[in-house]
Amino acid sequence: MSILSPNSHILYREIYQKEAQQQQLWSSSVWVKPNGLGLGLDRCRNECRKRAKRDLRNWAFWPELSKPSSVEMEPIQDSEHFDRILESAKELSQPLLIDWMATWCRKCIFLKPKLEKLAAEFDTKMKFYYVDVNNVPQSLVKRGNVSLWKDGEMKAEVIGGHKAWLVIEEVRQMILDFE
Repeated sequence: MSILSPNSHILYREIYQKEAQQQQLWSSSVWVKPNGLGLGLDRCRNECRKRAKRDLRNWAFWPELSKPSSVEMEPIQDSEHFDRILESAKELSQPLLIDWMATWCRKCIFLKPKLEKLAAEFDTKMKFYYVDVNNVPQSLVKRGNVSLWKDGEMKAEVIGGHKAWLVIEEVRQMILDFE
């Protein structure tokens, strides 16, 4: 049954009126049900339901604070640093995601915070790095926009240039394909 009401207090009163009437039937910490035995079992069940509803509301309202909302991507400064990162990832058998970006590129600037949020999702599974192509030697710049590296080799890449949310979805799919 749905109730249309312009006032939320009236809606609240209509929905919770029966519950308030049932609360009046309490007698000395034992639930007295007109047709029941009054053993307190209904009280326990009712309290458990209330607690479950409260916990569900709290879970839906509060974000999970144990996980970060974003993880800052680490910069790669030069070729030696890039080689060290690839070697350590190869030893740990951990995949890398590298964003090849330029500070003058507006789409690259918009993409970086979205990749940092994506890094929070895959924080324990892989490392995220970025390379500013204007600040590194041109010999290092040899790839597309976002590339996935595993075992010291590039396995897949996503070329950007379109909307950031589309690129992020392609990157997410690329990561899931290589897990």
